[in-house]
Amino acid sequence: MAYQQMAYLYDQLMLNAPYGEWINFTEKLIKDSGKTVTKIADLGCGTGEITTRLAQSGYHMTGVDYSTEMLTYAEHKASMKNLSIQWLHQDLITLEGLSQYDAAISYCDVINYITAPDDLKKTFQNIADSLRVGGLFIFDIHSLYQVEEQYINQTFADVTEDASYIWFCTEGEEPGEMFHDLTFFSRVDEKYMRFDEFHHQKTYPVAFYKKLLMNAGFENLKVYADFSLKENDIDENAERIFFLAEKRSG
Repeated sequence: MAYQQMAYLYDQLMLNAPYGEWINFTEKLIKDSGKTVTKIADLGCGTGEITTRLAQSGYHMTGVDYSTEMLTYAEHKASMKNLSIQWLHQDLITLEGLSQYDAAISYCDVINYITAPDDLKKTFQNIADSLRVGGLFIFDIHSLYQVEEQYINQTFADVTEDASYIWFCTEGEEPGEMFHDLTFFSRVDEKYMRFDEFHHQKTYPVAFYKKLLMNAGFENLKVYADFSLKENDIDENAERIFFLAEKRSG
């Protein structure tokens, strides 16, 4: 499938995603930090929806993603809005070339796609190396509750006039691990095109992420849940966990 259809389909199926909440949450955390933030890297930017919105708010944005198709669509989207954004095709596990950024963000479960501990360790170190001292790293993950109670061994589906999907989520061998088997149908002219994807995600306990962040050179770690700005206010039914960390000196 050409990038236009696949990326367009992604945006269509994500129409109800809480993009406004991600933007408001990010800007509030930046404001509360008291730091001057102008240069932000959006890691795992996808079609650039969050990247472009932050650019419209006046931030100097760089979007990074492993999918060239998503990046091409994101670049087209930014061009239509007359936004100057740098787009980079890279894997976060081998991220390089970024330096002295004021902040890095990674939303919509991007970090859950980095399933191996050693790869997470490398990724967090790469991100730390991309930031200036005192730079902010903000990201989210699925909670263990969400994975175990709302996703694994469930089937999801959605049908619209132009797109539909069937999504089977199965349990992995380890706690917090899941596999997604997805079939998409996208309307192209008068026909429907089918394509399939298989995704692997894993989430870990909050303490594990904190340990890796500290080992990578971060400090002042804060944890939030479900877009609430109340620090460490995480109940057992929280679905989305957010982390805020600062790069320490030395």
